[in-house]
Amino acid sequence: MNSSKRRPLAAIFLAASVAGAAACGVYVLAAAARGAEPAAGAEAKLKFIFITTCVDEDFFKPVKKGMADAARMLGVEAVFIGTPGVDVKAQAEMVRQALRDGYDGIALNIIDPEAFDAVVQEARDRGVPLVAFNVDDYATPNARLSAVCQRYYDAGRTVGRRCAEIIPAGSHILMTQHAAGVSALDDRLRGEQEELGRRGITWTTAVTGNTAAESAEVVARELNKNPRIQFVVCTGQADTEGAGLAIEAHFRERGVVAVGFDLTPEILRLVKAGIIRFTVDQQPYIQGFYPVIQLTLYQRYGILPASMDAGAAVITRDQVDSVLKLTEQQYR
Repeated sequence: MNSSKRRPLAAIFLAASVAGAAACGVYVLAAAARGAEPAAGAEAKLKFIFITTCVDEDFFKPVKKGMADAARMLGVEAVFIGTPGVDVKAQAEMVRQALRDGYDGIALNIIDPEAFDAVVQEARDRGVPLVAFNVDDYATPNARLSAVCQRYYDAGRTVGRRCAEIIPAGSHILMTQHAAGVSALDDRLRGEQEELGRRGITWTTAVTGNTAAESAEVVARELNKNPRIQFVVCTGQADTEGAGLAIEAHFRERGVVAVGFDLTPEILRLVKAGIIRFTVDQQPYIQGFYPVIQLTLYQRYGILPASMDAGAAVITRDQVDSVLKLTEQQYR
């Protein structure tokens, strides 16, 4: 820990408090940033790096904003990089490059339960704190210090239980993932299927692609294949939005509806229209904000990071108006 990089602890706790206030629609970010500005003549800023998969997905916009807001408040630097698609070897190499580049802390999207074990241990052996964000490795031992993410299996069960209230027993449905090989999506799907299977519901599964447009094409193709399907149960942002768009364009009169995950203005519009029955918010803003807080506290004061559940808030058409503005501002 470099004591020359310490900053007033009160400024850090002010920043953490502001994150909670922002989630409730209280905008005092600028004031917090002014209160946490570095003193004149301070040493070089702490430098952190976030490393993810599917870096250009819209989902990560609130994550990037949360990261940038926290970095500005605390007077540190933070960058966000990643692979275009799912490529765990390339992502692991990005971690090794970050170690060679001398970053003071790393936030890693641990999308595979084993692929990152070695590189996370390398970071720990070199004294570089590493925390997980968005997706964590709960299944096997891992040297990361903490995780800020949704409990994906539990969130999947939440969706499955809600779906079981509206999907008739014995139905056959379509279930989707926007990418293969992402443990978070596998965990959500497993939780959904566990609850739905209890009602004798069966399913066809499909991988849709990482954009809403790709997902809409795949969902439309699957629904055309099987006219009996009336429900599409999704696991991520791209497939949820894509399912809603496909239904709106081609299957609304057939009575098909979707459920899924994450918030975008388009998803919320489709929820309000009743095409997507509900969606689950995993609060991505805090997945960017709190890793910066944790890494800064650790480097300046030796305070160990602690894991946080980002939550699984169910958003129905009745809540859309209250969260839409915050989604457009990239807080939700």
